[in-house]
Amino acid sequence: MSEDIGKIHPVILCGGSGTRLWPVSRKERPKPFQRLLGDRTLFQQTIERVSDKKIFARPVIVGGTAHSALIEEQLADAGASVLVEPMAKNTAPAIAAAAHRLPSEAIMLVCPSDHAIADRQSFLKGVMEGAELARDGKLVAIGIAPTRPETGYGYIEIGKPTGPGHDVARFVEKPDAERAEQFLRSGRFVWNGGIFLFRAGDLLEELRQYRPDMAGAVAEAVQSGKVDSANRFRPNPTKFDRIAAESIDYAVMENTGRAAVVSADMGWSDIGDWSALFTARREAGLNGGAQLDTLNADNVSAMSDGPNISVVGLSDIVVVVNGDEVLVSSKTASQMVGDLPGVSKR
Repeated sequence: MSEDIGKIHPVILCGGSGTRLWPVSRKERPKPFQRLLGDRTLFQQTIERVSDKKIFARPVIVGGTAHSALIEEQLADAGASVLVEPMAKNTAPAIAAAAHRLPSEAIMLVCPSDHAIADRQSFLKGVMEGAELARDGKLVAIGIAPTRPETGYGYIEIGKPTGPGHDVARFVEKPDAERAEQFLRSGRFVWNGGIFLFRAGDLLEELRQYRPDMAGAVAEAVQSGKVDSANRFRPNPTKFDRIAAESIDYAVMENTGRAAVVSADMGWSDIGDWSALFTARREAGLNGGAQLDTLNADNVSAMSDGPNISVVGLSDIVVVVNGDEVLVSSKTASQMVGDLPGVSKR
């Protein structure tokens, strides 16, 4: 670990319920482990994004028991360490557990494993700027320059300048269409992409201040955890089960007085629904992987693992065929796919 002092330590969060991009993404193989944007999975693309050994230490992968085999299958020779959560408790406990496994002065880069980032250089620039602020004791969010009045994302209002970024004026929940339009016009807001940088010790210090019960429970679970025969670290399951589930945004970032933001225009998408995925695929020069025939139909996006798809007299829809399941949705309702009865069990 000593040779990695001064480098940035990626902490990659992976897992998920596999519902938002059903039927391609499913519980046993959710979105991070799917080849949705090329011949590498989103998880593998995330690993590659932080592979420069001059900048990054070996990554820490945090995932659940159900996906341990997928993580190891797709890691290849990335040289990562794996922390296996006994059960899902949202992002705050996951990140805190990883922080306990690192030196207190280590700069953590927390990344979801299922996002698309088209401009790697802009991503790295944002990371380096965020790391500079983190070394000064800030807890940093990477904000995404908004391109439209999106109602599906949280926002960050930019405050006064600090170093290469800004202090956070406030975090804002997903707005309605009118407020999203106001945010876009103002130029003072960025999307909250769920990518963070901070020193491990600073994160744990703030967690102890704002969520002392969680902080204590995570510490106990890690201290009484063990490394298994496959060299994966496993927190104590009994103690981990006592931890309250909460996101890092709610537990720490929205409470701390040390929050900062750096903005990055890096071609980001959380691939949060089928409409977002097809947009990302078009921008990457990829088609839907389906033979699509249309008649009196416009703005149809389709994906199929075999059968041809024909659409007549319908517009603004998504059609996905995968295995024994077929999805047909309007594009405006594609965020509701995960709410379909029984999808989480399929």
